[in-house]
Formats: sequence, structure tokens, C-alpha cells
Amino acid sequence: MFPLVAQGAQVRRRGKVLVGPVDLTLGGQGTSIVIGPNGAGKTTLLKMLHGIIRMNGGSLDWACPLEEAQRHQAFVFQTPVMMRRTVIENIAYPLRLTGVDRKEARARAADWAERVGLGKILQRQATMLSGGERQKLALARALVREPEVLFLDEPCAALDGRAMREIEEILAHASDSGTRLIMSTHNMGQARRLADEVIFVLHGRIHEFSPAGDFFAGPQTPQGRAFLNGDIVE
Repeated sequence: MFPLVAQGAQVRRRGKVLVGPVDLTLGGQGTSIVIGPNGAGKTTLLKMLHGIIRMNGGSLDWACPLEEAQRHQAFVFQTPVMMRRTVIENIAYPLRLTGVDRKEARARAADWAERVGLGKILQRQATMLSGGERQKLALARALVREPEVLFLDEPCAALDGRAMREIEEILAHASDSGTRLIMSTHNMGQARRLADEVIFVLHGRIHEFSPAGDFFAGPQTPQGRAFLNGDIVE
């Protein structure tokens, strides 16, 4: 499926450029962490790479046909949508959409619920879960299909430390198991813990793209250094 190559990729709305032009090549291993100030275009970049918003210019190419690539992807939103169903039915839903029979889908869903710490509340209504539990469910629902690439838009925003640690453990295990992670975060501690490479976004453009160790040791641009220092970047 990889590499993913973006060339001049751009998203505009009402005459305003939200993201781009973007030139980017992502390989098939590890975790890419997308950082940048609020409003920099991180979410739009992720959605563009995932293919859920229309580009207005440029190209986005996977190392396979687009339809095949999309079958092997998943996306976890900052505020995940909970269907008015039980925990197990929420997790099983993507499998049922792909034709997996109900018994097998529920068995696989129960297994993933156990992995993320929801095994004891399979019959609870998803809409009654806490914020941390909802994010765990969203991760299980995305990972139950064993995607090759998982996009995540600030999955730990507004979570407490314990919930964040549990989510990070799930993500680290997914990465170790071969799932490619492309994730935005506003938490620099989290970025340092998880990133193999860093994509620093500013004004809708990729301002820096480098191995995580290089970026955190010393960003190449004044804006990158200012952001890492916690200064206001405009």
C-alpha cells in the first residue's frame, strides 16, 4: 500500500486555501505525528490524506489502486461518533459492513473490547460511556478490521493522564503489530513518546518534516523552534 505520495495536493474552500500545496512521501512503517498551532490545518491534512475531503488540486497516490487503499484504512476522530447501540455492536459494525457473519463479527468485537479494556461492559449503550471509554471504543472499532494505516485526529484531547496512557499503550501495540499510524496531537509529551517522524504544519503548509529525534533536538526553522518552546507562532 505504501508509499503514499502527495504532489501539490491542495484543499480550498470559498476561495481560501486550507491546506497545501503539499508535497509529501510517507513510508510504510512507524508513527508520523502531525503537530502545529491551532488552526494550522492538521485535521484537514489528515482528512485529505485519508481521502474523506475533496482536493482542489494536485495528486495523492498510493502504491495500489485507490479503492483498495481505502479498504485498508481507518480514521479515528477527535470526538468519535457513537451509534445508539451497545459497545459490542459498535465494534462489530465495520465487520458486518464488509460481510462478516454476525457470530464471527461479535467474537472479534469482544476480543478487541477486551484488548482495550472494555470487555466488562459489552452490553452497555455506547452513548453512556465516558470520554476515555468512547475513545477506546473508537480505537477498537477502527482496529478490529486490522487496517494497514490508521489516521487519528488528536485522539487524547480532553482525556486525563490515565486514559491518555491507556490509549498510548493501545497505539504503541498497534504500531508494533504493523499498523501505520498518522496522528495529530497538541501534546508535545505525547509527540515525543510516540513519534518516529514529525510533520510540523503551519498555515496549511508542511513547514518541517523530519525524524522525530532530529526535530526535537533542534527544529530547522525559527517557527518550529518557537512552537517547540511553547511560544505563540503566527
